[in-house]
Amino acid sequence: MNLLEFLRFIEKLGGKKYEFMIECQYVKIWRKIMENKKIREREELHKAIWSIADDLRGSVDGWDFKQYILGIMFYRYISENMTNYINEGERKAGDDNFDYAKLSDEEAETIRKEMVNEKGFFILPSELFTNVCKKAKDDENLNETLERIFNNIENSAKGAESEEDFAGLFDDIDVNSNKLGATVAKRNDKLVKILDGIANIPLGNYKDNSIDAFGDAYEFLMSMYASNAGKSGGEFYTPQEVSELLTRLAIVGKTSVNKVYDPACGSGSLLLKSAKILGKDNVRNGFYGQEINLTTYNLCRINMFLHDIDYDKFDIACEDTLVSPEHWDDEPFEVIVSNPPYSIKWAGDDNAVLINDPRYSPAGVLAPKSKADFAFIMHSLSWLATNGTASIVCFPGILYRGGAEQKIRKYLIDNNFVDCIIQLPDNLFFGTSIATCIMVLKKSKKDNSTLFIDATKECVKVTNNNKLTDENIENVVKIFTDRKDIDYVSKLVSNKEIGESDYNLSVSTYVEKEDTREKIDIDVLNKEIDEIVARENVLRKEIEKIIAEIEV
Repeated sequence: MNLLEFLRFIEKLGGKKYEFMIECQYVKIWRKIMENKKIREREELHKAIWSIADDLRGSVDGWDFKQYILGIMFYRYISENMTNYINEGERKAGDDNFDYAKLSDEEAETIRKEMVNEKGFFILPSELFTNVCKKAKDDENLNETLERIFNNIENSAKGAESEEDFAGLFDDIDVNSNKLGATVAKRNDKLVKILDGIANIPLGNYKDNSIDAFGDAYEFLMSMYASNAGKSGGEFYTPQEVSELLTRLAIVGKTSVNKVYDPACGSGSLLLKSAKILGKDNVRNGFYGQEINLTTYNLCRINMFLHDIDYDKFDIACEDTLVSPEHWDDEPFEVIVSNPPYSIKWAGDDNAVLINDPRYSPAGVLAPKSKADFAFIMHSLSWLATNGTASIVCFPGILYRGGAEQKIRKYLIDNNFVDCIIQLPDNLFFGTSIATCIMVLKKSKKDNSTLFIDATKECVKVTNNNKLTDENIENVVKIFTDRKDIDYVSKLVSNKEIGESDYNLSVSTYVEKEDTREKIDIDVLNKEIDEIVARENVLRKEIEKIIAEIEV
């Protein structure tokens, strides 16, 4: 008797509550099984990636290694993605034995146009990852083979709607680089090892995996080399738990949104976190981002594909967001999440046009040339939907400094755009130990107050860094949602009071720090001192007696 049959038997006996109890227990057990399955799959995945890294140790720099692994994984992913798509279609049509990988290139050419329209790209059977892997060891020109294939994949999208999404995707995978080896033979040897390693990663059918295998591989690689963040590749990695908190804050009360946007999207981790939490199908009109660094821009697009977000569901641009925004026709956005670079230089008032830019002009002043933080904030606010929320990581200095930054804070507070300021624990991010903040912006608030949250204690120590746990995130989101005063944790402050404090937005200005010093009772202390003095007097007399006896 299986579970369903047993439940029906219980129901016949009139045991509805027992059915419920058994079902609940079954759900708990099933969840536990699935969680264990996720852990096993993730461990296997990480072990396989680490094995490749260990095999290439000392020959390929860590950061470059990341680019090769992600690039080749992407190649495998789109190969399998297209193959599975075609195979499923043919098998539904009645051909159970059909396998696109076994087709001749000539036969496959007949569906090229159809595939480009539907998937955004096309790969010939001979150029599929699995078929290239089979011949890799015997291919003396493997580097040239891969270079040709990567170019062919990019070129397959030319003239199509997906052209911009595929252009230059493989630019950072230099198969002719001396970093792989001094000779063609040595380079090819490394490429074979990478191909074999990627082929052996237990990805299975991504639809059947308990984890997002490709996406998890990306996150693991980023965490492996996050200590180099900002030093090479232009990648500033936002830890997953911080991404989780930012996104959760931005979607409170929402089950679906029109669009998600990140003006400094990096590798796209915040956009993808929105897809994960909301469900990509609940982001109706897709994901939008802009990134100034070409390498990271390519990485972001690859990351979108690796997380099974189709080309028609995202639009990532490569340009300077502050002076050349690329999504004028796509705003406003219901959800904006961002961790822009802290206090970078920008054109500011050196560019006479910017003061009249509709994104910046409402404040009447531009962010300082040496500190672009508020430029990103003003840009995000301008493109925020009336019913939307923007959640942005900030450098603490912008919350209390004077000058132009104070004037911008005045504009934000007087117009009731600042919903909440959250002080995060220090040492959360790779590459910096500073305690960052989160600024939450809204255009349609229910009160004329700003909530200040001290979340500096919401973390656990992991090696040299602090980390937000699921419980920490839940606590912060609840405090944010409840919007109530909590001693030493949160304070709801009227905008009038903030104005009276010179528009200082530092959490410490409004949330009192708990005095953890030991409290001393003076009366008790004096009594203890009197007792000590009395004991000293007795001891002194005893010593004097001993000395007198010795002298005699």
